[in-house]
Amino acid sequence: MKNDVIIIGGGAAGLCAAVALKKKSPRLSVRLLEAMPRVGKKLALTGNGRCNITNRDIKPGRYHGKNPEFCRYALEKYSGYETECFFSGIGVSFSYEGEKAYPSSFQAASVVDCLRFAADEAGVTVMTETKVTKIQTSGGLFKVIAGNMNFMAKNVIIAAGLLSGGDRLGCDGEMLELLKKAGFKAVKLKPAIVQLKTGTDTVKQLKGIKTDALVTLEKDGKALKTDFGEVLFCDYGLSGPPVLQVSGALPENPAGCTVSLDLYPDISVEELADTLFKRAKNLGARQLDEFFTGMLNKRLGQVILKAAGLKLSDYVSSLDSGSVLKTADFLKKFRFNVTGTTGFLNSQVTSGGLDTSQFDSKTMMSRECPGLYAIGEILDIDGDCGGFNLQWAWSSALCAADAITGRK
Repeated sequence: MKNDVIIIGGGAAGLCAAVALKKKSPRLSVRLLEAMPRVGKKLALTGNGRCNITNRDIKPGRYHGKNPEFCRYALEKYSGYETECFFSGIGVSFSYEGEKAYPSSFQAASVVDCLRFAADEAGVTVMTETKVTKIQTSGGLFKVIAGNMNFMAKNVIIAAGLLSGGDRLGCDGEMLELLKKAGFKAVKLKPAIVQLKTGTDTVKQLKGIKTDALVTLEKDGKALKTDFGEVLFCDYGLSGPPVLQVSGALPENPAGCTVSLDLYPDISVEELADTLFKRAKNLGARQLDEFFTGMLNKRLGQVILKAAGLKLSDYVSSLDSGSVLKTADFLKKFRFNVTGTTGFLNSQVTSGGLDTSQFDSKTMMSRECPGLYAIGEILDIDGDCGGFNLQWAWSSALCAADAITGRK
């Protein structure tokens, strides 16, 4: 079975590349091979099912890897505007919440459906439950082997994911291992956009509580990354958008790492202490267990006070200047020792992958193996939380499609 293009992987990048190829050059024969029973399974779950499809703040500085500059050309050529035009052409309109773009349906499944419909209407041959086990070269063509089936192609696009989401989403990393055996270099994988595990004594007391905070990941007291937003306390540690955002900066060895929450980032510790002094004067007749009632989540306030060494059964009138300053300091620097993450299974994206030095940043084609392209997550590029990783999937896919239709 000879094809112009074989795409390995039916996720966001693979589906986008398939549709773009046929739109640019309808005569191309394009075959997409997906190991799972259906395409787009992981895409259908993104953004808690709402699909944060891109972001208005797309720029290389929001991306990470051994060489983040690799993504610049693709992101600038196919920015959020070009992405919106592409999706408008297949029936997906956008709605914005701040900088974040979503399908107007706010249903990730509808994005998958429109990509499927567009691929089918354009004549893409989609084969599910077809797991690729080997790629060889033969007579100037690629031979792609999947079980007892052999496919020949002039061009091959690797659009397989890595480990985020695990086997249930078809993310087993086996395609990367196959390419490594063929001689490709790879940057070590680690989970990113993932929850942080911490010491559990305190977080278990706060399980289920959400609060806004400035979150700072630190290593031996030095800030690695900071983000603001809603933090969720869990029995294992911390979650929420800012925690996920800073998690990618966690070193492989988390020893010496802490995550610090500033519950009042808009004011200094001195200003906060002054506020607490005034509050203590007004509420002196109350017991300390009610000191923060009306100002802060009650249970969170009680945990802060105990962390500051205070007895909740004492009266507010017993507070002295030292206790107030210590409490203010805890509100500004509520620290937890980081022991790790919740792993690849719970991560939204995988950091690491194929070393980008082996690929042309304008075409996504291998420098050593002409006709072989890599797009999306399998490359050593990962973005921040907020639509950045899907934009990389679209941009890299559209670049590869451009290159192939120009090369044929």
